[in-house]
Amino acid sequence: MNYETIEFSLEQGIARLTLNRPDKLNSFTEAMHGEIADALDKTQAQPARVLVITGNGRGFCAGQDLSERTGDAESLDLAQTIDKFYAPLVRRLRALPMPVVVGVNGVAAGAGANIALAGDIVIAARSASFIQAFCRLGLLPDSGGTYVLPRLVGQARAMGLSLLGDKLSAEQAVQWGLIWECVDDDALADRLNDLATHFASAPTKGLAYTKQAINVSLNNTLDQQLDLERDLMGELGRSEDYNEGVAAFLAKRQPVFKGK
Repeated sequence: MNYETIEFSLEQGIARLTLNRPDKLNSFTEAMHGEIADALDKTQAQPARVLVITGNGRGFCAGQDLSERTGDAESLDLAQTIDKFYAPLVRRLRALPMPVVVGVNGVAAGAGANIALAGDIVIAARSASFIQAFCRLGLLPDSGGTYVLPRLVGQARAMGLSLLGDKLSAEQAVQWGLIWECVDDDALADRLNDLATHFASAPTKGLAYTKQAINVSLNNTLDQQLDLERDLMGELGRSEDYNEGVAAFLAKRQPVFKGK
């Protein structure tokens, strides 16, 4: 597939997916969703050991391109749009068996904000911001917004962000626990590269199972979570990376993980 709305590369275990409609603040279209799905197929098929998602231009993503919300009745059905595009994308990002690192370089609004929050580690430039803009259109936060916001920042803050649609700065997002880190604008690219390089040589299977366990933990009882940890640890204990990690520790050398 020749991409027109994104940029994609996969080298040395690092998959990079960049939203590339800068003149439209990288807002989503059906074409973009199709290209992202294809890029994620490649990310899993190779496979990569880390996925880095960014946006070109002065914004990360402004959500849905509202100029597409014209035409026949089917194209206006928001429920179908969510079922066909946004929900599958969030599910895929959460389930990818590798870390997903998101670099927010400017405004992340609406679905753009919640797609960013579907990543495992979110780094934002100091000038970036997050806006739950749905209330301004008579809608509710989709793309997992009503799920992830109260879990990250608590019900009171989730309500305020969703009902008021106020802009949340990157620095405030860190203080509230919405994202992992805020860096100076000119340091964002280097920070993302450092994380990508780190994860490309990390024990990917162990990280994937950690991601899986944390993602289900808030819906499990303690007993269920303890059983899950036992089962996943049993598998990891038979992995190549665990054997390499133990051997490297005993030999007092750096481990060479293969992600298996």
